[in-house]
Amino acid sequence: MALIRPDLETLPAYVPGKTIPGAIKLASNEVPLPPTPPVLAAIAEAATAGNRYPDLAVTSLTSRLADALKVAPERIAVGCGSVSLCQQLVQATCHDPSDEVVFAWRSFEAYPIVTQIGGATIRTVPLDAGFRHDIDAMAAAVGPKTRLVFVCSPNNPTGTAVTRAEMERLLATVGPDVLVALDEAYHEYVTDPDVVDGMDLIDAHPNLVVLRTFSKAYRLAGLRVGYAIGSEETATALRKVCSPFSVNSVAQAAAIAALDDADALLASCAVAIEERVRVRDALLDAGYTVPPTQSNFVWLALGERTAPFAAHCMDHKVIVRPFHPDGVRVTISTPEENDAFLAAAQSFAG
Repeated sequence: MALIRPDLETLPAYVPGKTIPGAIKLASNEVPLPPTPPVLAAIAEAATAGNRYPDLAVTSLTSRLADALKVAPERIAVGCGSVSLCQQLVQATCHDPSDEVVFAWRSFEAYPIVTQIGGATIRTVPLDAGFRHDIDAMAAAVGPKTRLVFVCSPNNPTGTAVTRAEMERLLATVGPDVLVALDEAYHEYVTDPDVVDGMDLIDAHPNLVVLRTFSKAYRLAGLRVGYAIGSEETATALRKVCSPFSVNSVAQAAAIAALDDADALLASCAVAIEERVRVRDALLDAGYTVPPTQSNFVWLALGERTAPFAAHCMDHKVIVRPFHPDGVRVTISTPEENDAFLAAAQSFAG
């Protein structure tokens, strides 16, 4: 008699970026800066507050987010990073193995993992020739068993983004009975005015839920805080399937402090935005195929050269994130670390 679900043998593992002493890590889209001093002070204070369980309802942080986003707190659910919220969405919408979750591919590698863990059916739609979501093909893939659609914008790992017009077209096509999750983990790096901002659409579309995180621009990747904004019904369901006490007290305090110091934290996004343009231009000049990016990373479409390129970068003490056999994602970091990567990329091309 099998004690463990047999399908877990085929579960794809989430592959984190490697960390090697002495090497430059450009594999995990981390911001190369610590939290700001007010956030560090809040972390230290929360760590000394005593041995008590965290606020189960995440009340203070939810209230602070509601004020910042100008929505009712009942429409917000906070989770242990936006990845946990992705898994909660599957759990909240899918109850039969034939229920389908639709998403573009290649996209965030957690989507197939959380779908399979949730016991649902994976249905992927290839990116278009520009490494973007093919919105019309995704709409066509939605069928009577579709329960959830993930849209990652900007897309991880390609950096391309969905426009507001495309998102509205998808929402109009799928209808109100399918939940659409717009994953905006890199929202703070978007500069193109045509790119969708989920907050502009949630009031008109009760079946839309927007996912955001404190891990990227807010520099709290190590503390794991993400949040979802949607209808009160969706937020309530997400809280019901959340593991109790999954957002720890230090993380809650840090996220509140980060919101209070948002101007200082988000000012550093401008540097990443300037650097992503410089890095992409240099890669294009070297002959690489690199789509426009609205995130804090670039995508090199390398095909079968993916693994050799990543190994070459490793030889030059630069760690990138290969997705063999499609391409490589490279985090935008400081100018000095970006220069080290560009030197490796140019020597590989040459």
